[in-house]
Amino acid sequence: MRIITGKARGLHLNVPKNYDVRPTADRVKESLFNIIGSKIVDAAVLDLFAGSGNLGLESWSRGARLVQFVDNNRVSLRLTESNIQKCRAEAECKVLKHDAEAAVDLLYKQGQRFDLVFVDPPYNKGWVQKILVKLEKNPILAESGWLVAEHSMHDDIAIAVSDGYEIFRRQQYGETVLTFIRRKMPSQGLEDVSCNG
Repeated sequence: MRIITGKARGLHLNVPKNYDVRPTADRVKESLFNIIGSKIVDAAVLDLFAGSGNLGLESWSRGARLVQFVDNNRVSLRLTESNIQKCRAEAECKVLKHDAEAAVDLLYKQGQRFDLVFVDPPYNKGWVQKILVKLEKNPILAESGWLVAEHSMHDDIAIAVSDGYEIFRRQQYGETVLTFIRRKMPSQGLEDVSCNG
């Protein structure tokens, strides 16, 4: 597992020794960041279910100004912190030990807003749906922000997307799906939604 490009290009990150943490595969990560493109530059990023910190640190390497990592697992947090140190990214990175839903509540109350939110939880547990419900109540996603969910092809998250949000892109890589969600602008109707599969 490595940083693909940016200021830490080629740096190999510390990897989990068990299967409780499932890092995003390099090919999926590369495709994800190709889609995000220059949107990452100077962005505030929230990496929920941080695991090893893989997605957040790739964001930092590509120019994100702030990365907030959240995980509730001590092993994952130690792994994330060790990778932040390995990248020498402490100045721009924060780590929060919290349940993902409670973290959304807390970050909203603190007035924090994010340009990109990564949601990469354990597959088929309903976590993406729970986070989408939380975001409706506590909109920490900036008006022009994107939420990117990595989930199983068997995990139907469309049913949890409220009227205030829309799926605008969907990419599948074997069993893994990336779903891109944004806040719906008042002038946008359903006819504006474009999904690529």
